Amino acid sequence: MDTHIVAAGLPALGWALHGGLLLRRLATARRDPLTGLHTRAGWTARAERLIAKHPDSLVLLVDLDDFKAINDTHGHAAGDAVLTATAQRLSAWCGRHGIAGRLGGDEFVAIITDLGAANLFDLWSALDTPVTHNEQVVPVSASIGSCSPGIMPIPTLTDALSAADSAMYAAKGHGRRNTH
Repeated sequence: MDTHIVAAGLPALGWALHGGLLLRRLATARRDPLTGLHTRAGWTARAERLIAKHPDSLVLLVDLDDFKAINDTHGHAAGDAVLTATAQRLSAWCGRHGIAGRLGGDEFVAIITDLGAANLFDLWSALDTPVTHNEQVVPVSASIGSCSPGIMPIPTLTDALSAADSAMYAAKGHGRRNTH
């Protein structure tokens, strides 16, 4: 083989490898390493596209109740197990009709486009199920706030998240383990 041809092709190969690594790093940055859910940036980009196509979708904010007590009582590994279980339960509830994400800490977010497939009581029941970690039963509860962007004058994700946040805190105000 002619060395000039090989030498000419090496930069292209290098750029192709570099581009592939950058794409992989970008994809990794958009996923939470603990739960595998979308991070805030990754979820927001996808959710905005879904709202544009489905303005009658449902946006949810989920906050684990007394999560600090779980870490303090059972340890951080148990807290990680609760976060992972919550992510799996929320993702399973969304199914193929939506997407879930982790905003950080014990806060999760979801959007579902088929309200016929959505039952908030089922989600609350799934999230309220204890997690077993190292043969310890760890109690779990969550407060959920929701909002449909379609009821707003201009259906934006930011406004829907703000309304869902208010609803979540209203649910917390009525006692733990609530939806609003």
